[in-house]
Amino acid sequence: MDAVDLIVLGRQLARLGERAMRGDDVEDGAAALGAALPAGALIVMRDVLAHPGSSITDITARTGLPQSYVSESVNKLRVKGLAEINADPCDRRRTLVRLKTKHLDQVARHSARDADAVLRQALGDLDENQTSAVISMLADLADRLRTEPTGLAVRELSAPSGAAT
Repeated sequence: MDAVDLIVLGRQLARLGERAMRGDDVEDGAAALGAALPAGALIVMRDVLAHPGSSITDITARTGLPQSYVSESVNKLRVKGLAEINADPCDRRRTLVRLKTKHLDQVARHSARDADAVLRQALGDLDENQTSAVISMLADLADRLRTEPTGLAVRELSAPSGAAT
């Protein structure tokens, strides 16, 4: 694989992830949330769910999104009533972000949306064993490349029912 192929693959996977986050195949409140927000805001939202009370700098470091985009996304979440921002009591120049309690369930369901159906559709020509193997390899690659551990809230949402986290 050369560098250009890797970039193109990354963009294709990002588009598939955005489709899964929007919930194109699901009719519920979490899907409506995904349709109402750009992908970057959804990434910021998941990060804030996993790491409540984070600063814009911390969110930027974990997500890899530009600081200006994180700030803009946080403002969109605030305007939509999903997040609240407060000055850091230790350093009034820093902004701390939390999701509003009344929206945590909706945000959690949205954030935990599974991408397998979107991936299976994109891999349509493969048989079930090959498709499962590719999805498993993508999950393994994501785990290996993740720079920050997933927050407890997201781990609990992603775990199968009854599984220990």
